[in-house]
Amino acid sequence: MNTAGTIDRPLTHDPKKQAPMKPSTSEPAGSATPDVTTTGATEARQNRTREMQLMQEALARAHMHERLHHAVRERQAVRLAVAQRMQRRAERASRRARRALAMAVMQ
Repeated sequence: MNTAGTIDRPLTHDPKKQAPMKPSTSEPAGSATPDVTTTGATEARQNRTREMQLMQEALARAHMHERLHHAVRERQAVRLAVAQRMQRRAERASRRARRALAMAVMQ
């Protein structure tokens, strides 16, 4: 039995081996007719595919959002560590200056 493939299940996935699409004679070229909506398994499969694709996009978006927040937190932590280090250095310099001033006054 030789059955022709359908759009959902082509005989081959190689575009070169598929039959070329012929324009429909029932509608004029370039006409914008609304798509025919089908109900049943095909529509459910297409909706599921669309939902799954959107789910993957949402997951990727959430992952990138989390990575950006993690990078911001890391940058803030590095800035805080640098600020604390600079504050300790300034406090040491202040103590040295006070000690030097006290030594100069004592002599």
